[in-house]
Amino acid sequence: MSTIAIIDYGAGNLRSAAKAFERVAGELGQGHQVIVTSDPEIVRKADRIMLPGVGAFADCKAGLDGVAGMVEVLDEKVIRGGTPFLGVCVGMQLLASEGREKTITKGLGWIPGAVEKMAPSDAALKIPHMGWNTVTFTQKHALLEGIEDGPDGLHAYFVHSYHLRTDDHAHLLATTEYGGSFTACVGRDNIFGTQFHPEKSQALGLKLIENFLGWTP
Repeated sequence: MSTIAIIDYGAGNLRSAAKAFERVAGELGQGHQVIVTSDPEIVRKADRIMLPGVGAFADCKAGLDGVAGMVEVLDEKVIRGGTPFLGVCVGMQLLASEGREKTITKGLGWIPGAVEKMAPSDAALKIPHMGWNTVTFTQKHALLEGIEDGPDGLHAYFVHSYHLRTDDHAHLLATTEYGGSFTACVGRDNIFGTQFHPEKSQALGLKLIENFLGWTP
């Protein structure tokens, strides 16, 4: 049985994330087990890992650091072990080198870059950016297969004030327009991150989760 660990560190939409993963896993009928956990040992045994995140970058990083042994297990599993990993919203932003929300906070450093405040060119556009937007893929990726992008594509649900600006363009996988282009998806190797919430993004999100459950990077 394949196990998906959704990490509970006090900063995520755990219920909605778990329900979305359970729905897709049930439809696939391939024996996937979804576990919401704050236990590093369970994460160590997992076949796939999802890191959610809601709130301020510094608070989320402090929450993750506060779970004894979790960052070390993530480094062991994801960086050294190659376990498929999905970061969502602030869980994606934590992949950066640093967050620049109110103060500079060191991130996990898996996707070099900085999390910066959005600055739409149109002053009438409100921050936080909240609502439904289409995405544009900048590169092909297994997790984006079967998803229609571009102006007439599927919509994803966003709620955020900051986004991850990657140092290496090769790590930028998708963008969204909101008074300018900002990062929607990042990734490298066995790591993938979305600024939007797949668990709330209906058809687009469910397809992305399905792709993640079948991903063998």
